[in-house]
Amino acid sequence: MSNDTQLDLWEVFTQRKSGTPFIHAGSLHASDNEMAIQNARDVYARRDKPYALWVVPSNSITSTTPEDNPSFFESSEKAYRHPKFYKIPKGVSVDID
Repeated sequence: MSNDTQLDLWEVFTQRKSGTPFIHAGSLHASDNEMAIQNARDVYARRDKPYALWVVPSNSITSTTPEDNPSFFESSEKAYRHPKFYKIPKGVSVDID
C-alpha cells in the first residue's frame, strides 16, 4: 500500500484565440481528466478568458535535453534540398548560398 496521497500532475496549455498557438500556462494536480480541466478552468481561466484549454498528464510528455544527445540537436544539412544538382536555364537568376 502506498502512502503517496499526491494526485497526478497535469500540464495546462491555453490558447488566447482561434488559430493561435497553445502556450504552457502552468501545472496542477488532479485525479482524472474531468477534474484536471475543471481545475485548469478555475486556476488559469479566471482572469484572462482563453479561447481553449489543453490539459495533459505530465507523465505523458516525452522530452529531450541537449545533454541527452548533442547530435540530436545538430542541423541535419541535406544537400539534395539545394538546387546544386539541377541545371538552371539561361536567363533565370538564382541566388545560391
